[in-house]
Amino acid sequence: MNTYLVVKWLHIVSSVLMVGTGLGTAYFMFFANRSGSLPAQAVVSRLVVRADWWFTAPTAVVQPASGFVLAHLAGWPLTTPWLAASLALYVLSGACWLPVLWLQLRMAAMAQQAEAAQAELPPLYWRYARWWERLGYPAFAAMAVIFFLMVNKPGLWQ
Repeated sequence: MNTYLVVKWLHIVSSVLMVGTGLGTAYFMFFANRSGSLPAQAVVSRLVVRADWWFTAPTAVVQPASGFVLAHLAGWPLTTPWLAASLALYVLSGACWLPVLWLQLRMAAMAQQAEAAQAELPPLYWRYARWWERLGYPAFAAMAVIFFLMVNKPGLWQ
């Protein structure tokens, strides 16, 4: 097996893990927030944060690292249109994800505190939840387009 195929496998597996974890945790957080169950929100928000630290964060580093290696091994300049577009979309997705990570940490803390005090979630939790959701849509859309670009490698603007 050659180096290119090993790195390509790592790139594909890490992308599936990153996007799959993100989509799965977003699904559970989205519906836990609509459940009306404070214990569910407290547990799910805590586990979403954990999943982001254990899976999403490491793969967010592996993705560009393995992508740069693949581009180098294949002889693709980073200015190749589909590659440049993918990189720009990855930066956009990361620019959405970093605030989401911060919001999740705050939401998890608020949910834990509210559950411990047997109180309602504060209005700030719901404001953060709206921002969390708004930032998630463009992040996932960008990743979907990146998958298209990686698979098809279109000429784009040529």
